[in-house]
Amino acid sequence: MADVFEPDQRSAVMRAVKSKNTTPELAVRKAAHAAGLRFRLNRADLPGKPDLVFPASKTALFVHGCFWHGHDCARGARMPATNRDYWQTKIGRNMVRDKASLAALKRLGWRPHVIWECETRDPEKLGRLIVRKLKRSPARPART
Repeated sequence: MADVFEPDQRSAVMRAVKSKNTTPELAVRKAAHAAGLRFRLNRADLPGKPDLVFPASKTALFVHGCFWHGHDCARGARMPATNRDYWQTKIGRNMVRDKASLAALKRLGWRPHVIWECETRDPEKLGRLIVRKLKRSPARPART
């Protein structure tokens, strides 16, 4: 089956795909803020440039799109019917890069976590998930 877009149209569609301030990322930021958590965004000095960084607990959160990062949910497992080899290779590279970023953060003493796009649908569950992931991180040292 041929692509429904001409090559220049497909290129424009792909350029419109955002990497920052996506709907799932905004949902995570809103839920974290509502839980009273404060964070930094897209720290370029950390491996993988995490979407949200909680420096006090050395926790990094990545918000991954299920399709783009190869999640095993229904949306992530769906593969386009056309240009299948391209997409499998692209998503495979993303998964390898993600794994390397998580490992590099762990070596630096950070606690990386991934929140999947499919986990951002219910704001209440999302808030509990974020708090649970941060509770696994070491507590903030007491101030004297």
